[in-house]
Amino acid sequence: MLIGGGKDIDAAFQWMCDRSGGGDFLVLRASGTDAYNPYIRDLCKLNSVATLIIPSRAAANDPAAADKIRHAEAVFISGGDQANYVNFWKATPVQAAINDAIKRGVPIGGTSAGLAVLGEFSFAALNDTAYSKVVLKDPFDKTVTLERGFLQIDQLKGIVTDTHFAARDRLGRLLTFMARLLQDGLTRDAKAVAVDQEAAVAVDPNGKGTVMGKGAVYFMRASDSPAICRAGVPLTFSKIAVYKEVAGQTFDLTGWKGEGGTPYELSVKDGVITSTQPGGSPY
Repeated sequence: MLIGGGKDIDAAFQWMCDRSGGGDFLVLRASGTDAYNPYIRDLCKLNSVATLIIPSRAAANDPAAADKIRHAEAVFISGGDQANYVNFWKATPVQAAINDAIKRGVPIGGTSAGLAVLGEFSFAALNDTAYSKVVLKDPFDKTVTLERGFLQIDQLKGIVTDTHFAARDRLGRLLTFMARLLQDGLTRDAKAVAVDQEAAVAVDPNGKGTVMGKGAVYFMRASDSPAICRAGVPLTFSKIAVYKEVAGQTFDLTGWKGEGGTPYELSVKDGVITSTQPGGSPY
């Protein structure tokens, strides 16, 4: 379950609860409180709801943390700072336990920073956040920090995600992430899923995604390497295919084909984005 941040979406959590078999729902975070617990309890009939805060590598190496994850029937990664998830949980029993849960078919979801780490490729925010206006001018700016394989979800293989998409004008940075994946030889087929605030996409085991909520979800793909992607020079990158969907519409992530949405194409020249949509809107 990929949630774009902002106000929580009841239908998204109910979707996860339904697939948990009414078992133990576990919220993971690196900081914060257990505020999700009463919210989820009110929505769903479950055996239990708990929040596990893992705020350091020492905590992530505690066998009790991994054991708690291994007994969960649904795992949800909260918002916050994804750098903490990478810095604290990577190469620890916690990371291994989450990936073991995924292999067992346990439903997994995330919102905001929690969504950012779900794809095979993720923006790790290790040097603070990245801003579109900055990284379009320099795709090798220090804020462009990309992680690979933090989590291993088959349906999100080859995909980089982003959140709070239109509200925080993150298109430019996501295009930069895709360009870097191609330029750095990490993939020959860059794919992205970008989710607006108060929107979500529920992905079933076959890779079929159903959009929920008020905003839009953008499915993006590029196979041609960027024409210009080097340090200190504005990005030039073309032929980025976009498929935009809203609530009720579906997208097959396995076959990379949508139904009912809006297709268009984006290009970047000298750091400036253009769109084939009527009126030229990039979103």
